Amino acid sequence: MKTTRPYTMTARAEAAERTRVAVLDALVALALRRRLADLSLDDVAGEAGVSVQTVLRKFGSRDGLVEAALAHALRVVDQERRAPVGDVSAAVAVVLEHYERLGDGVVLLLAQERDDAQVARIVTHGRALHRTWTETVFAPHLPPAGPGREELVDLLAVATDVYTWQQLRRDRGLDRATTTARMHRLVSALLTAPTPHPED
Repeated sequence: MKTTRPYTMTARAEAAERTRVAVLDALVALALRRRLADLSLDDVAGEAGVSVQTVLRKFGSRDGLVEAALAHALRVVDQERRAPVGDVSAAVAVVLEHYERLGDGVVLLLAQERDDAQVARIVTHGRALHRTWTETVFAPHLPPAGPGREELVDLLAVATDVYTWQQLRRDRGLDRATTTARMHRLVSALLTAPTPHPED
């Protein structure tokens, strides 16, 4: 009994965590396919394969679930978008892989931000994450702190933005390889261009 009880408690804790993550993943998956305002707890519970009572027991309310899902999604995105610092090809490949998986859903979220305060908060965090990613992966290529650095980070963030992917991949209908090559060319052109002087 002394060995069985701790094992049972650990197994229960692991099962509870799996259920919690499944619910968070369910909301994230649904929010990438449908408007967040249209999603109910019944929808999320059905997607996760649990009861509404289980969702409420773990998150308290729909708002609590959305906030927890936001934090969860940001952690996942941060992990999957990691790339070797300074490696332009790897950075472009990583961000394109991310957009291939989630880009259409992100664009759907962006279309809702003016009408939904929760969505606005989600995409604000997403923009901050993208800018931090940009500054991190391209850090060795950036000039010292100052207006020139800020301008270059702005432009690199645009070059690797989901809307850039959407314009090339969806609006133009380019294949993945061509989209990757064109985004890489944009980034490379920015990194090799002369840094403007403040008086220019």
